[in-house]
Amino acid sequence: MMEDYIQVITATEDKKDAERIAAALVEKRLAGCVQIVGPITSTYHWKGNVETEEEWLCLIKSRKDLYGELEEAIKETHPYETPEIIATPVVGGSKDYLEWLSDELKKK
Repeated sequence: MMEDYIQVITATEDKKDAERIAAALVEKRLAGCVQIVGPITSTYHWKGNVETEEEWLCLIKSRKDLYGELEEAIKETHPYETPEIIATPVVGGSKDYLEWLSDELKKK
């Protein structure tokens, strides 16, 4: 079912950190695929200041029941004090792609 799938995003300041997070998640089968996009520019409030930084965005393809493990794995490898970790549901997708994704993730 499509509602079983999620896309999780996180961003890092360094491409190597993004690659390390991606590898860890795929190796643990918490993600079927992680796409790394960047560099992007992020502007945000941090400790009373407006900051603008170059970052690398990770688009993580997973399943809703794996979210807790996935979040912990990101926190274990992420260098930020408070990393962005946001999950959104997949409301539509190619049947073939979702079947492939299901095959690549940890079994329920």
